[in-house]
Amino acid sequence: MKGFIQDIESLAVRNDDFRRVLYTARHCQLVLMALRPMEEIGAEVHQLDQFFRVEEGSGEAVLNGVRLAIRAGFAIVVPAGAHHNIINTGSGPLKLYTVYSPPNHRDGVIHHTRAEAEADSEEFDGKTTE
Repeated sequence: MKGFIQDIESLAVRNDDFRRVLYTARHCQLVLMALRPMEEIGAEVHQLDQFFRVEEGSGEAVLNGVRLAIRAGFAIVVPAGAHHNIINTGSGPLKLYTVYSPPNHRDGVIHHTRAEAEADSEEFDGKTTE
């Protein structure tokens, strides 16, 4: 079977890695993320669209300088070119998943920590999951 069908909420809540690429299609990519208390993704801007869904925890989403409180159940859509950051302001982990469109990372990449992600110069190489 081509495609991805799994319980994304359960996968996101169980994930402890900063970044874990689950599935890469030609035009989009599904990635789990977990932020420790007071950790952030880091201010960034992409030339692609991105969707986040928070499954556990609380924090802040920053879009073009505007800060908004987020918690489990929240969705964030970041259009291409928008400066953005996700920050865990809670006392427990912030568990979420994101969809990049088009893909942004190498298929299957796992970064256990933010430091590991920052040290890796990986980027999408055109290879999909299937």
